Amino acid sequence: MTNRRRKRTKRPAKPVPLAAVDRGPPWSIVYYQADDDTVPGLGFLEGCPGKLDGEFIAVLDAVAAAPAPQFSGGGKWEAMHGEMTGYHEIRLTGPNREQFRLFCMLENGTDDELRERGLIRPAIAVLDGRRKPHRTTLSAADYRAVKKLGEDHKRQYPRRIAS
Repeated sequence: MTNRRRKRTKRPAKPVPLAAVDRGPPWSIVYYQADDDTVPGLGFLEGCPGKLDGEFIAVLDAVAAAPAPQFSGGGKWEAMHGEMTGYHEIRLTGPNREQFRLFCMLENGTDDELRERGLIRPAIAVLDGRRKPHRTTLSAADYRAVKKLGEDHKRQYPRRIAS
């Protein structure tokens, strides 16, 4: 009787599974961080009078829980149009009817796209805010500044967000 040994064949290593993207609500809320480490959205919220920062956070939480694409804003969460298509704003009124706007972007995509951005789930990216007197409009320069932050945010892989 001969001793026959089976030749072992190496099985390829099992690939390490990538972390699954959590698509259930709530979405994450993240804050854009500029390359100089400032966080314009948080700076704006800290400068809001009275309880407005808490009101902004409450709207963000409600939008994140909806989740964002299905949220019916009731006038507080609005998709922007024209040159600001792709951006959203939260609109609140402060003391003496002063108007406060918090500008955001939605971070959604395939699982691979979200992972590439460094996100574990879809997110609302808070960019910056502005304030203006009642019955006035923000200047084109204000909108360009917000859009510039959004474009910088979209160029970052992974996203540069405040922690």
